[in-house]
Amino acid sequence: MGLPRKSLAEPARRPVGRFASGRVAAEELFDACYPRLAGWVARLTGDDQVAHEIATGAFARLLGRWSRVDNPRSYLYLIAANLVSDHWRKSGRQRHALKERAAAHVGDSGCHPAPAVDVRALIEALPPRLRTPFLLHHYAGFEVQEVAVMLGRPEGTIKADLHHARVRLKAALADTRGETAKGR
Repeated sequence: MGLPRKSLAEPARRPVGRFASGRVAAEELFDACYPRLAGWVARLTGDDQVAHEIATGAFARLLGRWSRVDNPRSYLYLIAANLVSDHWRKSGRQRHALKERAAAHVGDSGCHPAPAVDVRALIEALPPRLRTPFLLHHYAGFEVQEVAVMLGRPEGTIKADLHHARVRLKAALADTRGETAKGR
């Protein structure tokens, strides 16, 4: 007879100690939150590849701070919101450069298309104290109470910030529409 074989039913070796529970919890959080987080970012950016990069980046930052984070799910969405803002800034600079190049080529040909309303640019123009709760509440679907806990602000402050964000967006949208109508 030969050497005894290992049973195929033997469980896989798992890490031991404090890291084991952290690793398992991180894996469970990833399985539970990644699809929704990536979907949320995809709706904000309009690009699935960028969404997966941002969602993955948020998880990487979370793992680097795992032992110091009280609410990992909230932390993920806050980091993702910041990464989306960074992406919008970069995209805005690229769009601006392309518009300038296109305008230089168009010159005085008289061909000036009506500007489209860029909702992302309007949201991006909000100050961060208004933009982050707006994104978390209206785009990620968190309740006002959850956003208040995530941001460490009173619920009334979040309600006021959401109101001010909507007022600013409404005014900016009206200005944009007014400019579009004047340009025709």
